[in-house]
Amino acid sequence: MNFRKATIADIQELVECRKKQLIDEGIEPTIPIDSELFDFFHNKLSDGSLVEWLVVDQEMIIACGAVLFFDFPPSYSNKSGKKAYIANMYTSEPYRGKGLAKQLLLKLVHEVEQAGVSSIFLAASEMGKPVYKKFGFQEKDDYLEYNIT
Repeated sequence: MNFRKATIADIQELVECRKKQLIDEGIEPTIPIDSELFDFFHNKLSDGSLVEWLVVDQEMIIACGAVLFFDFPPSYSNKSGKKAYIANMYTSEPYRGKGLAKQLLLKLVHEVEQAGVSSIFLAASEMGKPVYKKFGFQEKDDYLEYNIT
C-alpha cells in the first residue's frame, strides 16, 4: 500500500469513490451525477482548493480523503477567515479497521497546517463519527470541528 496525492488523471476513480461513499452512507443513487462530480474534481484540483490523498494497493484506490479550502470573512476567532473542510473520506470495506482513515487524516491535517489554516470542520456520517472524535474533532451543532494548536 502506498499513499499519494490525487491528480487530474485520477478524476474518474475519484468519481467512483465518491459514489461508493454516498451509497455506504445510505444515500440512494437516484440521479446521475458523474458529469457534475467530474467537473467538481477537475475544477477544484486545478485551482488548488482541493487536495485529495489516496491509498493505493496493487494499482487500485482503496481509500481516499480530501480537504477543501474556503475563504470566510475574518472574525475575532479566525483572523484570516480561512477554513478547511474534510470531505470524501472513504475506505473500501475489506480495508476498514486498519487505521487508514487515521493516516489519511494525519496527511490532511498536515496539508491544512502547511496552508496556514487553523480551523478544520466536517460533516460526519454515523460510521465516521467515532474515527473523527478519537482523532480529536469536537461536535459543534451539525458538524465536527478540529482546531490546530
